[in-house]
Amino acid sequence: MNIGSFDHARARFLLGVRDLWPGRRSVNGNVPSHLDAAMAWLRAAHDAAGGEGVARSYSLRFQRAHKRDGWLGAYPETTGYIIPTFFDYAALRGIHSDRARAIRMAEWESSVQMPEGAVQGATIDAPPSPAVFNTGQVLFGWTRAYKETGDPRFLESARRASDFLVAAQDPDGAWRRFGSRFARPGVNMYDARSAWGLLEASTITGDPKHKSAAIRNLDYVIARQHPNGWFPDCCLDDDQRPLLHTIAYTMEGLVGAGALLGEERFYAAAMKAARALVDRQRPDGSLAGRFDEAWTPTGRWSCLTGDAQTAIVCFRLYEATHDRTWRDAAAKINRFLMSVQPTDSPNAGILGGIAGSYPIWGEYAPFEFPNWAAKFFADALMLETRLAEADAPARR
Repeated sequence: MNIGSFDHARARFLLGVRDLWPGRRSVNGNVPSHLDAAMAWLRAAHDAAGGEGVARSYSLRFQRAHKRDGWLGAYPETTGYIIPTFFDYAALRGIHSDRARAIRMAEWESSVQMPEGAVQGATIDAPPSPAVFNTGQVLFGWTRAYKETGDPRFLESARRASDFLVAAQDPDGAWRRFGSRFARPGVNMYDARSAWGLLEASTITGDPKHKSAAIRNLDYVIARQHPNGWFPDCCLDDDQRPLLHTIAYTMEGLVGAGALLGEERFYAAAMKAARALVDRQRPDGSLAGRFDEAWTPTGRWSCLTGDAQTAIVCFRLYEATHDRTWRDAAAKINRFLMSVQPTDSPNAGILGGIAGSYPIWGEYAPFEFPNWAAKFFADALMLETRLAEADAPARR
């Protein structure tokens, strides 16, 4: 064994743990600097995967075990919905190279699309198998890339993926086939976010079958939602105490569809769940990582990805209702996330990223910095920025 390399790997592991240790929290209150740091991390993740797809995550356990950097392989699912984040940031900052990155990601997604139109589960180095949820997420990227560029490749990819989702759907609106092999089998309420992706794609394909299939799934979700707002069958691994991450996926799908269609019932369903979560927001702005059917928190740790997604949902509910309660809750979540973002780490693999859990050894993606956590954090900060600019004239 090479003692020197072992010590180096162990030191980097311990430094990463230190940066997310409870009590080591600070926030400068500067939204633009935290946003820039998150986007710099996403650029690093893109570069680490060869500048095409985005690396799934930076894993402290992987880098320690393999005595090298901790970047995992490119992840088609999340690369797909990271594409709009880069387009949005490029427009906000006027950075042409970030727009070019988004286009390269979309081109890569088309190059790895499966013959039946689906997107595979897991990272690109895993044996490919079609996955409904993953396909729905990449639709966000192809749709935005087509709207930005007019490139017919992206329209064709979106059409093929949408056709796959329509063919895979059961008559009641649920997707029971082609679930990811890396999650528990069966119906998933969080497929609502795939329905939203399908709905977005219908705006460029113009195919009424795509739109109606999306609405069928969203109505199926609403029909099964509990009166208190909780969603059954809404987790990767434990439906009795679903992750905040998958609850938030479901809320995002409903809010996104509500905004696109102007349908009150979708907003109302998301609002029931979001209100239960805001009522249980901790003093520091965070939320528990899991909740049972009575909305009782089932863990002290926080799922940072789910926190960021919930902030997005609350900001979008504020846009729809102008109720300051939603905006205040979202801003409070953002301040918490800013406080746990490593902004001075010597490890470039975590600098500016967002961990799966806080503390870092929590149940969701322990000792890992997933690319989607940084993506949703960046989206939440850009939403806060846009809303602040929109409200500025009224304050003046």
